[in-house]
Amino acid sequence: MKSPKREKVLSEPDLWEYNFGLQDPQLPLPHGIVDRQTPAEKYEITEEQIQTLERDGVVHIKGVFDEEWVEYLRKATAAQTKEPHFWAFAGTASKLYDYIQRNIWQTNKAFANFYYHSAMGHVLAQCGRTDEIRVSTDLLMVNPNKGFKWHQDNQNGPITWEEGIRFWITMDETPADYGAPVYLKASHQNNVVDEQAVFVDIEQEGLETYKDRFLEFRTMPGDMLIWHPRTIHKVDGPSDGIWTSYRRVLGGTVAKGGTTYHDKTGSGGVLSDLGRHGLEDGDKLDSPFFPVVYPAFNQQEAQDRDAGTVGRSPRDIISKLGGLAGKASGEKFFSFFKVLGSR
Repeated sequence: MKSPKREKVLSEPDLWEYNFGLQDPQLPLPHGIVDRQTPAEKYEITEEQIQTLERDGVVHIKGVFDEEWVEYLRKATAAQTKEPHFWAFAGTASKLYDYIQRNIWQTNKAFANFYYHSAMGHVLAQCGRTDEIRVSTDLLMVNPNKGFKWHQDNQNGPITWEEGIRFWITMDETPADYGAPVYLKASHQNNVVDEQAVFVDIEQEGLETYKDRFLEFRTMPGDMLIWHPRTIHKVDGPSDGIWTSYRRVLGGTVAKGGTTYHDKTGSGGVLSDLGRHGLEDGDKLDSPFFPVVYPAFNQQEAQDRDAGTVGRSPRDIISKLGGLAGKASGEKFFSFFKVLGSR
């Protein structure tokens, strides 16, 4: 018999469907939490888990968020994909994901509330052995088409590798045959991959120690994956690029306490720092554009977000991109898109 045609669970938005400005799906928070009043929840992890992250460059922490939180994130994601935001246009149109949007907390209040009130900040503070956590940049990612071959993360915002911590919060069960993230154990300790590189050839000289040390994680709803931004990893999607189920993830990079602002104008790294926050190179990273979520969110920063003063504009983007059109930096910029479908 002829196999039934595989169809995507989520279709690419049409151009006229995109929205602008702030969005609020008005979702009630779990556990009786009162919006902008109840302190953030906490979730204790073990010293062994922290040491695993430091040694292996990645740790899988299971069951951080219960069914109520997972359902909250799913509803927030459904509302976002139903009314896609303009800032998702470039990534979605490029076919990287069925839906992908950076700095989702800036435009969708439900995700900002998640950061303010969930235990995410507490978990990451423990992992980083720090007394403060700020969101540097985040991503809502739905179904990564064919996936990303081996790469490292360099769209972490205006911070260094050592100042940042990468995170994933999963909303769905990972399929049995694809979609499980794979990391090269301890590869955050390598000293051969260029800081500006995205795609990584794991056969290159200097990676012999790491290239066969695979750590694969089949994450489940409510789990967190936490890793060093330099840890080399990949995600394989279905071979035909068609997801018939959801793989929804909220991820990104947070900054530890004491982090300073690093101006990356004119380099590929500026793509995750496109707001007019007024910070200059060497300033302390203290701004509503990079909101504190641990030990507690800041009411004034939250009000700035709600008023729409924290965001991006075409003028901001043009001024920040600076010399990115130059040949060398341009090649590094476009290497990001080469990752897609590399096999």
